[in-house]
Amino acid sequence: MEDKKGILLESGTNELEVVEFGIGSNKFGINVIKVKEIMIPVPITKVPHSHKNVEGIIELRGEVLPVVNVATALGFEKSTTPALDKFIVTEFNKQKIVFHVHSVTKIHRISWDKIEKPSNIYQGLQSHITGVIKINGDMLLLLDFEKMVVDINPETGINVDQIKKLGNRERSNKKVVVAEDSPLLRKLLNDTLTEAGYSNLEFFENGKDALQYLESIVNEDKKIDEHVQIIVTDIEMPQMDGHHLTKRIKSDSRLTKLPVIIFSSLITEDLRHKGQMVGAEGQVSKPEIGVLVRLIDEHIL
Repeated sequence: MEDKKGILLESGTNELEVVEFGIGSNKFGINVIKVKEIMIPVPITKVPHSHKNVEGIIELRGEVLPVVNVATALGFEKSTTPALDKFIVTEFNKQKIVFHVHSVTKIHRISWDKIEKPSNIYQGLQSHITGVIKINGDMLLLLDFEKMVVDINPETGINVDQIKKLGNRERSNKKVVVAEDSPLLRKLLNDTLTEAGYSNLEFFENGKDALQYLESIVNEDKKIDEHVQIIVTDIEMPQMDGHHLTKRIKSDSRLTKLPVIIFSSLITEDLRHKGQMVGAEGQVSKPEIGVLVRLIDEHIL
């Protein structure tokens, strides 16, 4: 995992490292940044009446962590070689979770522009796939671990109740551009930001499409701040990630005044410096939608 340190120090390169793991004969991937460690399975304590995807809990260095069975969550068969199974210990959305997989093979370093977004035919709102990577004749599917966790506990997701706690709010026609690859999260962000009073929203599936939209405005000699007031971007997106999008905005003299807020499950104290290095005005961990709304208020109201 030595290379992990290298990419953690860089920012805005539009690259990521992916841990390849197996479920049955299928190959999947998880961003190295989410991975704390990979370990041999240890005995699991079952919890009565827990969600069907949760195998139970383990103790790891004094912490009690839930174990999610990825095969069950995806509707796949159980492992045929349990002695070779692995636990992937992760941290995102400010929580630690263990994912039980059948094998862990290697790490790939790739560019986001080599990752294809899933087709709507097999993706849809309920998909667990966020990207498709073609490597050496194989297909590696990037899994949406955030959705897997929200399926188990909807309280960990974005919800309108957090906005209602902010009280009555004025409507604003200020234009908010959002880059977010998950169809489910785009819908949730649309609902919650509209509830917060921001109804002039423009959504893009990745950083590349969002940047092309912004450049199309300034290429017509229009002032960007008269058409868009703020950018909200995820980090992990096919084609162009949020750090690279932010870097491109901040290095373009016509766009640099646009405030950019990074809204991602990857905002941790260890990784906050990456957003600072590319010039983001704010960074908020999902699913803290109330904090995001207050930051938007601060920058454009």
